[in-house]
Amino acid sequence: MSFCSKCGTQVDENSRFCPSCGAEVNTSASSGGANASEKINNTFNQFTNTADTTGNYTAEEIQSGKGMSVLCYLGFLVLIPLFAAKDNRFVRFHVNQGLVLFIVEVLYGVAYSILSAILLAISWRLYLLTSILSLVSLVFFVFLIIGIVNAVNGKAKELPLIGGIRLIK
Repeated sequence: MSFCSKCGTQVDENSRFCPSCGAEVNTSASSGGANASEKINNTFNQFTNTADTTGNYTAEEIQSGKGMSVLCYLGFLVLIPLFAAKDNRFVRFHVNQGLVLFIVEVLYGVAYSILSAILLAISWRLYLLTSILSLVSLVFFVFLIIGIVNAVNGKAKELPLIGGIRLIK
């Protein structure tokens, strides 16, 4: 199988056009000759291709909830929209996303602290390994940016990897 260079949708080997966006499929790219930037773009599109439920919300809910939705991704500030805008379904969607992100960040922080303490107790030479493990926190920053961009654009799109977890209905 290959992927569309425009939208990243999986395309059948024999297809000349993408079933999603209608773009012509490059036969050299589908045969494995795609350049590195196309492969990176396709990988990114697959990673960020998550469920979009924006159609479930009214334009009024989206417009009135954008500001509160941005707060949802700023750590413990998720509590403000949780209590202040609990009647807005769009905000509740982003509260759920932000709360899951915050909980995963806290769990990672605890696990990282314990693991780094153990590794450094074994030998100070394992500091490089703990430094590499700390780079995982950059993923949380990327998720934060994706969530804020979605909120500002009025989209109810799930975060990659953790977006399917529902804590708040």
